[in-house]
Amino acid sequence: MKWKKRKPYISTDLEEASPLRNFDPRAKLFLSLCASVVVMLPLQRLVIFLGIYILFIIWSRLFFRFLTQLDKIKWILIILFIVDWLVVSLQLAVEVTLRLTVITSVFTVLISTTTPGELALALERLGLPYRFAFSIKLAFQSLGMLEQEWQAIWEAQKSRGVLSDIMNIRTIFTKLGDLVSLTVPAIVLATKQAWVITESATARGFDSPMRKPYHQLSFTTRDWVLSIISAGLVATLIFWR
Repeated sequence: MKWKKRKPYISTDLEEASPLRNFDPRAKLFLSLCASVVVMLPLQRLVIFLGIYILFIIWSRLFFRFLTQLDKIKWILIILFIVDWLVVSLQLAVEVTLRLTVITSVFTVLISTTTPGELALALERLGLPYRFAFSIKLAFQSLGMLEQEWQAIWEAQKSRGVLSDIMNIRTIFTKLGDLVSLTVPAIVLATKQAWVITESATARGFDSPMRKPYHQLSFTTRDWVLSIISAGLVATLIFWR
């Protein structure tokens, strides 16, 4: 019996063709911080920012990656939209949907162009103790483990006929239950593997003061330009009346 291979909800592959791949991770972190601040702005400014940010994603050659991530959470977006619309208002439903879309785009830009090692090094250079930077690095690496475990469990459940490929409004809540039944054991297995890695790293003295990073970061002119434009856009949207 053949079945369609399900795409994982988390994609951790690097987009080497993206211009952002060669930017300093600290600049990308600042960009992500600015975009996260904009999430709480009113609807009109949020729409303006999202339009500009999508143009930036297109320039970064990450648009199809962004659409892929949205496709993976489409049923979550649909359910939240319907619930917010029926319980509160249409405006809130639109705002929540756009905010989740912005968060998804921020995640896509950062995770698709930055390795866990580069992220940890950037956080360390920003003053975060290495032990915490390493923990964050491990968390990002665990995303890949979670993806693999999730896919393995899905294929096992699918081969037993437990899951179905039928996707429509009637099966939304069934699909949510399937998602929980797949995600919980995947998280447990990924957490167990991450714990083993942590114990191994600790035994090898990963936080030794004599440790040297595998490469140095360099904040160039293009990184300054990206940071200044990000800060300027966010400040304009915040104080714009």
